[in-house]
Amino acid sequence: MSIHELSRRYGVHRRLIREALTSPWPAPRKPMQQRASVLDPYKHLIDAILRADLDAPRKQRHTAKRVFDRLVDEHGMDNVSYGRVRD
Repeated sequence: MSIHELSRRYGVHRRLIREALTSPWPAPRKPMQQRASVLDPYKHLIDAILRADLDAPRKQRHTAKRVFDRLVDEHGMDNVSYGRVRD
Protein backbone atom coordinates (compact mmCIF):
# COMPACT_ATOMS: atom_id res chain seq x y z
CA MET A 1 0.00 0.00 0.00
CA SER A 2 1.35 3.45 -0.85
CA ILE A 3 2.14 6.17 1.67
CA HIS A 4 -0.56 8.34 0.14
CA GLU A 5 -3.15 5.58 0.52
CA LEU A 6 -2.13 4.94 4.15
CA SER A 7 -2.35 8.64 5.01
CA ARG A 8 -5.80 8.89 3.41
CA ARG A 9 -7.07 5.73 5.11
CA TYR A 10 -5.86 6.64 8.62
CA GLY A 11 -6.33 10.41 8.34
CA VAL A 12 -2.77 11.37 9.22
CA HIS A 13 -0.10 13.32 7.37
CA ARG A 14 2.25 11.53 4.96
CA ARG A 15 5.21 12.67 7.07
CA LEU A 16 3.81 10.74 10.04
CA ILE A 17 3.42 7.61 7.89
CA ARG A 18 7.07 7.87 6.82
CA GLU A 19 8.19 8.27 10.44
CA ALA A 20 6.15 5.22 11.45
CA LEU A 21 7.69 3.15 8.66
CA THR A 22 11.23 4.02 9.77
CA SER A 23 10.65 3.30 13.47
CA PRO A 24 7.69 1.67 15.22
CA TRP A 25 8.30 3.80 18.35
CA PRO A 26 7.29 7.47 18.23
CA ALA A 27 9.92 10.13 18.79
CA PRO A 28 9.94 11.51 22.36
CA ARG A 29 8.05 14.77 22.79
CA LYS A 30 9.73 17.94 23.90
CA PRO A 31 8.79 18.94 27.45
CA MET A 32 6.45 21.91 27.70
CA GLN A 33 8.02 25.12 28.93
CA GLN A 34 6.31 26.41 32.10
CA ARG A 35 5.09 29.97 31.65
CA ALA A 36 4.27 32.41 34.39
CA SER A 37 0.62 33.39 34.58
CA VAL A 38 -0.36 37.00 34.00
CA LEU A 39 -2.56 36.68 37.09
CA ASP A 40 0.33 35.77 39.41
CA PRO A 41 0.72 39.33 40.79
CA TYR A 42 -3.03 39.45 41.51
CA LYS A 43 -3.56 36.00 43.03
CA HIS A 44 -3.33 37.22 46.61
CA LEU A 45 -5.96 39.90 45.87
CA ILE A 46 -8.31 37.40 44.22
CA ASP A 47 -7.84 35.05 47.16
CA ALA A 48 -8.67 37.84 49.62
CA ILE A 49 -11.84 38.76 47.71
CA LEU A 50 -13.00 35.14 47.61
CA ARG A 51 -12.20 34.57 51.29
CA ALA A 52 -14.27 37.63 52.22
CA ASP A 53 -17.13 36.21 50.15
CA LEU A 54 -17.25 33.06 52.28
CA ASP A 55 -19.10 35.00 54.99
CA ALA A 56 -21.37 36.92 52.60
CA PRO A 57 -24.85 35.73 51.65
CA ARG A 58 -24.96 33.71 48.44
CA LYS A 59 -26.57 36.47 46.36
CA GLN A 60 -23.96 39.04 47.43
CA ARG A 61 -20.87 37.07 46.45
CA HIS A 62 -18.56 38.15 43.65
CA THR A 63 -18.93 36.72 40.17
CA ALA A 64 -15.88 36.26 37.96
CA LYS A 65 -16.77 39.44 36.05
CA ARG A 66 -17.14 41.42 39.28
CA VAL A 67 -13.74 40.20 40.53
CA PHE A 68 -12.25 41.21 37.17
CA ASP A 69 -13.90 44.65 37.31
CA ARG A 70 -12.62 45.25 40.86
CA LEU A 71 -9.08 44.32 39.87
CA VAL A 72 -9.20 46.70 36.91
CA ASP A 73 -10.80 49.57 38.84
CA GLU A 74 -9.07 49.29 42.21
CA HIS A 75 -5.68 47.81 41.33
CA GLY A 76 -5.02 48.97 37.76
CA MET A 77 -4.88 45.52 36.19
CA ASP A 78 -4.71 46.43 32.49
CA ASN A 79 -2.68 43.60 30.93
CA VAL A 80 -5.43 40.95 31.27
CA SER A 81 -8.64 40.72 29.26
CA TYR A 82 -11.91 39.23 30.44
CA GLY A 83 -12.41 37.43 27.15
CA ARG A 84 -15.10 39.61 25.66
CA VAL A 85 -15.83 43.27 25.02
CA ARG A 86 -16.54 45.08 28.27
CA ASP A 87 -19.50 47.44 28.66
